[in-house]
Amino acid sequence: MEHVPGSPPPLLRVARPADAPAIDELMKASTREIFPAFYDEVQTASAVVHIAHVDPMLLEDGTYFVLEAGGEVVGCGGWSRRDKLFSGEAAQEGLARLLDPSTEPARVRAMFVRRDWTRRGLGTRILQACEDAARSEGFDRLALMATLPGVLLYERYGFARLREVTITMPDGIDLACVEMDRPIEPATGTNGPATLP
Repeated sequence: MEHVPGSPPPLLRVARPADAPAIDELMKASTREIFPAFYDEVQTASAVVHIAHVDPMLLEDGTYFVLEAGGEVVGCGGWSRRDKLFSGEAAQEGLARLLDPSTEPARVRAMFVRRDWTRRGLGTRILQACEDAARSEGFDRLALMATLPGVLLYERYGFARLREVTITMPDGIDLACVEMDRPIEPATGTNGPATLP
């Protein structure tokens, strides 16, 4: 379904395990279509396999969101209270320790938007939901590992670049990324954490 100007905004909700196939399909399509503007063909193909896949831990923890339009998933992303920062590098796999909100930042994870829905505020809506949820659990910072297509979105949301990083995927392909973080804004009296179905 193509986006129709003037149509209702997509519904934001917590993802369920049953959403995994639709999320996986979106992740892979988004990577195939958006990554070539930033990475070469070999890097993009590797990212489809090693980055663009659902992390079941996020679904089980209830910290992952989808945006639906016309019954289709057009955006997804979430956060984590665990120490895994990103998918795609062998050293990150299996990390599941619960973070200490008083000393460690919550993680923003796996943000993807369907190409025909980019630049419509979907990423910002997901980031706000992540920030609200992490704040409600006592976190005061967010951290993430950005692939190059996401850097501008994150900078606009207030994330600062910490360092440029090259991650090596399990097939040996290197991918340039940027480690970023930002403080979580205090809740205001009129804008507390969103309640999602």
